[in-house]
Amino acid sequence: MLDILMTLSAAAAPALGEGGLGGIWNAIVTDLSNLDKASAWLAFGQVLMIDIMLAGDNAIVVGALAAGLPPEQRKKVILIGIIAALVLRIFFALLVTQLMQIVGLIFAGGLLLLWVSWKMYRELQHAGPAGGSPEVDGDEHSGLKPAKSFAGAAWAVAVADVSMSLDNVLAVAGAARDHPGILIIGLLLAVALMGVAANILARYIERYRWIAWVGLIVIIYVAGKMIYEGYVDPNVGVTTIFA
Repeated sequence: MLDILMTLSAAAAPALGEGGLGGIWNAIVTDLSNLDKASAWLAFGQVLMIDIMLAGDNAIVVGALAAGLPPEQRKKVILIGIIAALVLRIFFALLVTQLMQIVGLIFAGGLLLLWVSWKMYRELQHAGPAGGSPEVDGDEHSGLKPAKSFAGAAWAVAVADVSMSLDNVLAVAGAARDHPGILIIGLLLAVALMGVAANILARYIERYRWIAWVGLIVIIYVAGKMIYEGYVDPNVGVTTIFA
């Protein structure tokens, strides 16, 4: 974890200044000391809910896609899915400050999150029995069709992991863009939850459906915020293309 934090320090230097690890620590302390302010609490709450929802959802998708395989192959695909999601979240987290400087990417990220929200809404409304994997709780009603072969499952899981990891990192960055300390905490939390608690989160999201609805509302709000800011931002907004 320390190695991840040190690498994040170098990657986040453009956004946090040249303070390195000390700069990141100062940003975290500053934002946590400002949790008496509504804006900081709002950002922290959004980041926490996004990480919980997308880590749990990632585990559900992986389990559902692997459900049709024999036990040994299923366990391998689920393990591959968890490790890939963990690595991809770290990779995208290291690039996020550079990604957010690309003109139009915040706007595109908002549209991507809006699509994620629509998929989550359809799953909440119309999900039906799908078998599910015994290793993952909560994937029985995902509505996803399991892959029919090991190669097909591994490929489907890899594609899903890339999409959902990018969604997770962009959503955290969009929610905490004005709070660099909370942004770093959110990215580390996304990695930690995917690595050790994704299956537990999936179980509770399935059991207490209101968590999923609250998470959906938060993601829709962040998507709308990113679309607006990605359009009007004077530095990276899409309006700069036509200026």
